[in-house]
Amino acid sequence: MKSNKAVVKMPRPQYGEGAIAEHYREILRQIGENPEREGLKSTPLRAEKAIRFLTNGYEADIQKLVNGAIFNEATDEMVVVKDIDFFSLCEHHMLPFMGKCHVAYMPHKKILGLSKIPRVVEMFSRRLQVQERLTTQIATTLNEVLQPRGVAVVIEAVHLCMVVRGVEKQNSKAVTSAMLGAFRDRPETRAEFLALIRPGRELDL
Repeated sequence: MKSNKAVVKMPRPQYGEGAIAEHYREILRQIGENPEREGLKSTPLRAEKAIRFLTNGYEADIQKLVNGAIFNEATDEMVVVKDIDFFSLCEHHMLPFMGKCHVAYMPHKKILGLSKIPRVVEMFSRRLQVQERLTTQIATTLNEVLQPRGVAVVIEAVHLCMVVRGVEKQNSKAVTSAMLGAFRDRPETRAEFLALIRPGRELDL
């Protein structure tokens, strides 16, 4: 039976600096460019550094990421972190998609340091992704780490593979959600979360 657990760490082969750059040089040749001309001479190595940075989530370790940031706490009220900016690469065309991620959980004796939630989002977004999987991985991982009464994740994103190529729809946005536990089973809990992340909602302080 296939496990529903999120793959949180996937070590990748370690190659020396310049290994990926060589492939970028060949790509430049194949599109009709001269990789030796002044403006492109350093481009392959810069592109290698960029792609390594944009995919460094494969090397992240969830246990190290949350270590020391899980606290015993009696609260059972909803915790929401919304409008988390993220950037990722679509695995189909290796073009960026970007937007906002909203995360909530209902604690059960444990809470997570708030800064760790954006770090979990970042860990999974810095991989080759599809938005649907990214949404589920964030929710599943928080569920496994905290064992809360419920987890909810909503992602709104613009995909350059739709904006600059293909259908070329500049104003299109994809929205995905993952609801676990109380957020799936209790419509009122889900509705409260969706109301809290509604665009333009002001904080009632």
